[in-house]
Amino acid sequence: MTDGSPMFITADEAWLNGWRGASVFEVRGTSLVYVAPLAGWRGAGEIVHLAGTILPGFRDSHVHLGLIDGDALIPGGISRVVDLGWEPNEASRWVERESDRLEVAIVGGLLTAAGGYPSRSSWAPEGSCREISTPDEGASALEEMKRFGASMIKIALNSDAGPVWSDDLLAFVVGRARAMALPVVAHAQGTGQALRAARAGVDALAHTPWTERLGDDDIAEMVQSCSWISTLDIHGWGAYGRDHDFAVDNLRRFAAGGGRVIYGTDLGNGPLPVGINRREIDGLVMAGLDLDAVVASLTPGSDATPGSDASGYGGRFSFIPGPRPTVADDVPGWTASVESLAAPDLFRN
Repeated sequence: MTDGSPMFITADEAWLNGWRGASVFEVRGTSLVYVAPLAGWRGAGEIVHLAGTILPGFRDSHVHLGLIDGDALIPGGISRVVDLGWEPNEASRWVERESDRLEVAIVGGLLTAAGGYPSRSSWAPEGSCREISTPDEGASALEEMKRFGASMIKIALNSDAGPVWSDDLLAFVVGRARAMALPVVAHAQGTGQALRAARAGVDALAHTPWTERLGDDDIAEMVQSCSWISTLDIHGWGAYGRDHDFAVDNLRRFAAGGGRVIYGTDLGNGPLPVGINRREIDGLVMAGLDLDAVVASLTPGSDATPGSDASGYGGRFSFIPGPRPTVADDVPGWTASVESLAAPDLFRN
């Protein structure tokens, strides 16, 4: 480590709500902060140059940490995750991490109908669901998840695997969660469930809809109301098939209409790589996302202004060697070469 003098990192390219060109960053504690364009900058202190692109830490916005080796995420290029459902007492311990370690947000247990998905699923451990039949039960479950440290709520509307809530109960749970400043993510599966979730006011769908081809008017309505987490690769794990085709087609039209797409893999659901998933990015490119849209999907929440300690980089940041690609076919390989770095480590002997 240094003698206390300022520490700076420079890079050939940077992303913060858009491309910044050659840039300078300052290491403040464990955080990396964007300072200025490199051209014309004159600073004193220790400087490390990285030949490539610095980006905010890549986030997988749909994982199940209880089903994977979480220690492999950082070596695999992922800096931040959202655990979308587990036993809440165990999940609450994942949030208690040092600032330069894997950043974890949780939903705690899933909220579902009595007997609803995933209460009878083999992957869901005992205590990972709260079965709700009344508004009072819904309010109690929301308060419980908030006490466990949930920063958002996940609900299940899976009519293919069991009962789902009435429209009234769905509206109550979503409305109460949002009044508590808890965004709502919905697992929507079965005919009509994705549109039901969107109309109820959820903030995001946990999966790109795949059980039906949505109508153009329905997609246009959903563009205005919620984000979609991608999870394309769970459909075939590279073998594609009907569900993958439906999902990519729906996502293509959603993205083309201006819908916000968020990278997520449903990690723990089958043979998915622990870390950045090139096949998931292949799917995003198949759906028409360009480089900027792919990067934005991997870096949600990194929208603070340059120079702020909250400028989107946090305790870990992403680094990709070499120049950024100029053609779509090169986007998956470039993105998959990402490294997750902690800024102070670059100054240790």
